[in-house]
Amino acid sequence: MNKVVVIGGGAAGLMAAITAAGQGAKVWLIEPNERLGKKINITGKGRCNVTNDADLEGLMANIPRNGRFLYSALSRFSSRDTMAFFEKAGVALKVERGNRVFPVSDSAFSITDALKGLVKSRGVQWIHDRATEVVVQEGAVTAVRGEKGTYAADRVVIATGGCSYPGTGSTGDGYRMAEALGHTIIEPKGSLVPLVSDDGCCGRMQGLALKNVELTVYNAKNKAVFREFGEMLFTHFGLSGPLVLSASAHLRDWDKGGYRVSIDLKPALDEQKLDERILRDIAENPNRDADRVLSGLVPHSMVGVVMTRLGWSKGLKSHSVTKEQRRALIQLLKKFEISVRGVRPVSEAIVTAGGVKVGEVSPNTMESKLVSGLYFAGEVLDVDAYTGGFNLQIAWATGHLAGVSAAEK
Repeated sequence: MNKVVVIGGGAAGLMAAITAAGQGAKVWLIEPNERLGKKINITGKGRCNVTNDADLEGLMANIPRNGRFLYSALSRFSSRDTMAFFEKAGVALKVERGNRVFPVSDSAFSITDALKGLVKSRGVQWIHDRATEVVVQEGAVTAVRGEKGTYAADRVVIATGGCSYPGTGSTGDGYRMAEALGHTIIEPKGSLVPLVSDDGCCGRMQGLALKNVELTVYNAKNKAVFREFGEMLFTHFGLSGPLVLSASAHLRDWDKGGYRVSIDLKPALDEQKLDERILRDIAENPNRDADRVLSGLVPHSMVGVVMTRLGWSKGLKSHSVTKEQRRALIQLLKKFEISVRGVRPVSEAIVTAGGVKVGEVSPNTMESKLVSGLYFAGEVLDVDAYTGGFNLQIAWATGHLAGVSAAEK
């Protein structure tokens, strides 16, 4: 019987441990946190976007980096397999907008409770320790050394996550262990992360959440690289919120001139209908100050910023607004632009881009090409995807493949 040691009790590690045990291996799971699946419990705002009900082509289209490396893993454990896995474990699921899959309970604890139940029922032994080193002799793994002890192993799966949300245990330990064994680490960077701007208007509107807006991001060549409808948030450092986090995964060429964000504040109205709306508001309040009329078009904390950008003086009466000024207002409402210069630190990211170089890992087994009996799964690898359940699907699929491979070898 193979002795498999899995390092990391997150999504990929739990799947690897459960799968290896299901294949008949003796499995030890090393995780220092007081509970398993800590990061899973905060995904999807605590609801856990388990996967995305997309076919293989749809999954691949949402993985911008090293998608081909994941082809075998996703083919062998698809999103439908993930759904069947959790439903068999007693978790009722539902599919929402964008094919996002959530537990019917709307609680991530439904997912982690099911995983912990499988860990227990399949005899996986949970070791409360922090792994520090994978011991190798004659090119093959023999043990895992931790802070509290050393654990003999025939196979080792590193599934420690990236270095985002370090409070959940993702502190980059896997990178250090892999690098010590000769693996190349692609510099970890944040993906699905807030954007930084030097535009003072962001600070002036700090805390303002915009709903039902369309956000478009343009690169230095004025090409739209992202466009989506939804919600966003202004912060003291720049921009955040669901739309911004989604956009960040598409922004990877910061050294080529940066990006600018364009917000359509009135996506339901074309320019003609918007002009009619403004004219009606002016006609109903001809003697009111223009800023009072603007408060009917944009949130209160945005009025001053709009006035500044338009160059309108305080006290300007609405009946004095010229056709040219009205035209400028329409353009601003349809294209409120903000330049961004980078992203927040990786520790604030939902997902880490970068990690163990995939060219040094077999895509058919997740086994290291450098060390026999060493496997990788999940975010520790240099793979990441867009929002919508795709990153968790990568974790489930690579964890499943690593677990099967480690048990079978």
